[in-house]
Amino acid sequence: MSLYSVLLVDDEAEVFQVIMKKLDWERMGFHIAGYARNGVEALEIAEELQVDVVMTDIKMPYMDGLTLCKKLKELYQSIKVIIFSGFDEFEYAKEAIKIEAEEYILKPINASELREVFERIKGNLDRELDEKRNIDKLREYYMESLPVLQENFYTSLIEGQISPDEIQQHAKNYQIHLNGPFFVAAILHISSAAAGEEDVISDAMLLSMSVKKLAEEQLAGKWDSKTVTYLGDIIVITQLADEESITPFTDRMDRICKMAKRVCKARVTAGIGHVCSRPEQLSASYQGAKNAISYRVLYGTTRAINIAETDPQEHGDIPWEEPYIREIIKKIKMGEANALKAVILQFTSQISGKRMSLQKYRILIMELLTEIFRFGANNQINLDAIFGENSDVYAQAMQLESPESLGAWLEDRCLKMQRQILEERRDTTKSFVTRAIEYVKEHYADQDLSIETICHYLNVSAAHFSTVFKKETGKTFINYLTDYRMQEALNLLLTENEKTYIIAQKVGYLDPNYFSYVFKKQFGMSPSKYKSSRAAQDD
Repeated sequence: MSLYSVLLVDDEAEVFQVIMKKLDWERMGFHIAGYARNGVEALEIAEELQVDVVMTDIKMPYMDGLTLCKKLKELYQSIKVIIFSGFDEFEYAKEAIKIEAEEYILKPINASELREVFERIKGNLDRELDEKRNIDKLREYYMESLPVLQENFYTSLIEGQISPDEIQQHAKNYQIHLNGPFFVAAILHISSAAAGEEDVISDAMLLSMSVKKLAEEQLAGKWDSKTVTYLGDIIVITQLADEESITPFTDRMDRICKMAKRVCKARVTAGIGHVCSRPEQLSASYQGAKNAISYRVLYGTTRAINIAETDPQEHGDIPWEEPYIREIIKKIKMGEANALKAVILQFTSQISGKRMSLQKYRILIMELLTEIFRFGANNQINLDAIFGENSDVYAQAMQLESPESLGAWLEDRCLKMQRQILEERRDTTKSFVTRAIEYVKEHYADQDLSIETICHYLNVSAAHFSTVFKKETGKTFINYLTDYRMQEALNLLLTENEKTYIIAQKVGYLDPNYFSYVFKKQFGMSPSKYKSSRAAQDD
């Protein structure tokens, strides 16, 4: 059985022993993870051990129990704090409640009372853990979130942000069936409410919801459609049984526009995109629908405009390459070499399977290289180091004699870009930690120096800073700062004839007693004893 961890905090060591002997901790589901003699030390240990419960006295040097409780609650919302004190004062109890301490108990601590307190604490911890693990609750939350997740999926699909090999898995996760075999994207664009009509809905969002509801009612049963609101428009994604179904679908959308004028008092134009055979092509179909909407300036509103009928020249092949190019860029950025190789192979395999003209191939290569160069420029990549200084990259690519040779050439360049980004990222991390260390060297004497100070200076979150700093140095920031201050204190003790309280101030400690406490904890003896022992050795 997993035990909950407890940190005991009191400046009197004998109190620890008394508390430990009062209960059979393991039988109750707890274990004592550590001890601290003051609030400052307790914060360091809590950060290091990530304890579940802190039991603290109120009256302690350097940081009292109430301040400790407040700071713990700010840093770790789920932590449970028990405050015990020899002071039976209402103000203390009121403050404990205010800062959300779980319990406030008085010394001397009664064993049965303490057992009851920890039984309640364990009950609360168990319930919180059960809630996190409760599959039914997770499933219920998932089902409540499903409509939003589905809308996000559809909008990402029309934006072309999902790679082709991930679409079906996402669809399965969000309980969406993309069986096709054909697909089309359409847009219902609301120009305005009809002027001069009675009962006109003036609120744009309410008008949009009204049109969306009307469309859903008119498409239900006959059409396998999904409607989502996106950028002020209503997007209709429809699965068709065959390509010929686009004609009756266009007619249905036209009727919806006319009904919207009559029922919702709205001037609506429907733009119909190209029919496509794969879900990843819906982004291109959506672009066609947007282009169809723009033709309303010629054909008017309150009608459906099919881009294939309006501008047949635009139809051509649905541009299959865009998702692949985006995915190549994404894999370069993610730093996964094998994933990058795989998507480049998919891309070149698609080229092999297409019968395209030389002109189309040249345009494709130009688009690919343009996106790669744009990405490189935006990410400060040394492109000369990747492609060669003053070289004609387009000419290099066009001289390759097969999709396989293009793939090998592309893989080599993209992997170089990927490595350069990873090195830059590592250098940034090292620079990040180096700046923090330099800041400590310059400001260790500042009594207010803390993790909040350094994070404000670096303009990063405390969570990210703590993770990176410990990974690079092997120490928490507080431990590193303490070690650095103690080393400086040693140097001052041995080189300057100053009082202990002066040295304490010079290394960032306002309270000389706390300085002596930390020094003794670090080196096993007080500053004065250390100085005298070194002097005796020198003699």
